[in-house]
Amino acid sequence: MSDLRNRVALVTGAARGQGRSHAVRLAEAGANIIALDICADIDTADYGLGTEEDLAETEAQIRDTGRQVVATRADTRDQAALEQAVADGVAELGRLDIVVANAGILTYGKDRPAARFRDAIEVNLIGTWNTLEASVPHIVAGGRGGAVVITGSTNGTSGKASEVSAGARGYTASKHGLVGLMRSYALALGSESIRVSMVSPTGVNTPMVSLGGESSMAQRVQEVPWDMSNVLPVPLIEASDVSAAVAWLVSDEARYVTGVNLAVDAGCALK
Repeated sequence: MSDLRNRVALVTGAARGQGRSHAVRLAEAGANIIALDICADIDTADYGLGTEEDLAETEAQIRDTGRQVVATRADTRDQAALEQAVADGVAELGRLDIVVANAGILTYGKDRPAARFRDAIEVNLIGTWNTLEASVPHIVAGGRGGAVVITGSTNGTSGKASEVSAGARGYTASKHGLVGLMRSYALALGSESIRVSMVSPTGVNTPMVSLGGESSMAQRVQEVPWDMSNVLPVPLIEASDVSAAVAWLVSDEARYVTGVNLAVDAGCALK
């Protein structure tokens, strides 16, 4: 396992799903964690988002590893609140070395198309921008270098399923935008020894995918083969599969890896 002892990692969307998995995996590798989540629903989402209880469970699992954790409610769309939450976490834990910009939403509902599109862009793209703007200065100030990983998607390099709804188009557009954002930060921060990359999974077995009834991605996997069609014989991967890639990307084992969009997609992008 990657050795992240004496480092501090920030993870957004940490209450459950991929975010919880990433936070716990990095803690198991030795990192102390700043765990952030909105802990509230967004009304255009077809499923309930993480709760305060979910975030408390993430906090408990991190503490079970023996690592320190600062768990805070924060909406990545609110730049001022996010900056304060990050600053408070850094003040308590003493430093910041790693950022995992993971918070995101995906909806397939067809009502309120303009709101669904905007929410996808604001959470997935602008929220990631806000996260990096709030956190990267702390890594720079440490003078030790560091690593940033952005959660992308197979939809960041294709248009699969984007015609289904405005929310899905917003998701696809936001994930395409994150590829450019990742590359621009990688170029800008290389001289500071800060590596910036992306992990792009296929469908992952998380609440974002499994909840939402007829609007869920899991349902679409069954109904629309071209939506999430993997080459390997698995319909959905597990969050832990993505966390393994994240842990490698932020570790010294990947010390010369930057500007990379790493697919963890069971071959989905091949189709």
